[in-house]
Amino acid sequence: MASFSQTNKFTCTIFVSTLLLIISTQCEAQLSPTFYDATCPSALNTIRTGIRNAASRERRMAASLIRLHFHDCFVQGCDASILLDDSSSIDSEKNALPNFKSARGFEVIDSVKSQLERVCPGVVSCADIVAVAARDASFAVGGPSWTVKLGRRDSTTASRSLAENLPSFTDGLDKLISTFATKGLNARDLVALSAQCAFFRDRIYNNQSNIDAGFASTRRRQCPANGGDSNLSPLDLVTPNSFDNNYFKNLIQKKGLLASDQVLFSGGSTDSIVDEYSKNPSKFKSDFAAAMIKMADISPLTGTAGQIRRVCNIVN
Repeated sequence: MASFSQTNKFTCTIFVSTLLLIISTQCEAQLSPTFYDATCPSALNTIRTGIRNAASRERRMAASLIRLHFHDCFVQGCDASILLDDSSSIDSEKNALPNFKSARGFEVIDSVKSQLERVCPGVVSCADIVAVAARDASFAVGGPSWTVKLGRRDSTTASRSLAENLPSFTDGLDKLISTFATKGLNARDLVALSAQCAFFRDRIYNNQSNIDAGFASTRRRQCPANGGDSNLSPLDLVTPNSFDNNYFKNLIQKKGLLASDQVLFSGGSTDSIVDEYSKNPSKFKSDFAAAMIKMADISPLTGTAGQIRRVCNIVN
């Protein structure tokens, strides 16, 4: 009898495991690069044109759109929750400290969505627009391109509380690695994927040993000791509006603007990756593309979950 019971439990375990695998596979299968080929053939061209025009008007917008995708995916998954405004039922993620007055590009996404609604009403999700926009923004400023799987749906909720826990500019290396690991991303993804004055004042005024003195002096001109919290400063002074590996060269020279930047090269486990990227821009670009593909797979809504918003900043 005991033997039968054990066999039964084993059979049930196999069945449940197989069922979960099938469900997981079906969820992934619903994301496909050809998802809109029949329902909105012009979707990708429409997004590409809108992003290219936005980056042409302001090259810094490219980095903002990539960051927008990152901050979306790290909260509830890649579901466009970051785009939702405050309402009676929504406490907007835009008001969370990591996003407040620093997350940008909402108007670019809204403009592309408006164009898509004219040609394919109710078809293309805001979540997919954000994912494709990040890819097209990268390519527009000399970065890599990659294949984006499509078919995400939009959330009907947002989580400001989760957004408050986005990777912080003050996080140490171990905390950053741990945070990325919870999203299925490794240390190499962290480095590949890795501001406002209020965020870096402490670093440039406290004369820390891991910051170049001349670099700190230059940054103080844009960031006074008192006031000027909203002043913006590029993370890379050499080529701030291009996609290249100068960011990693800066880290080796102790010219990382944010504390969370410099910890990537401060005697820790990621030093070798930073050194590799500083010498091999092609490797950096290929790893960046691979990391973006992995990130875009974080907990998407598919099938009948969520909705396709008609306007990206409000629930239907």
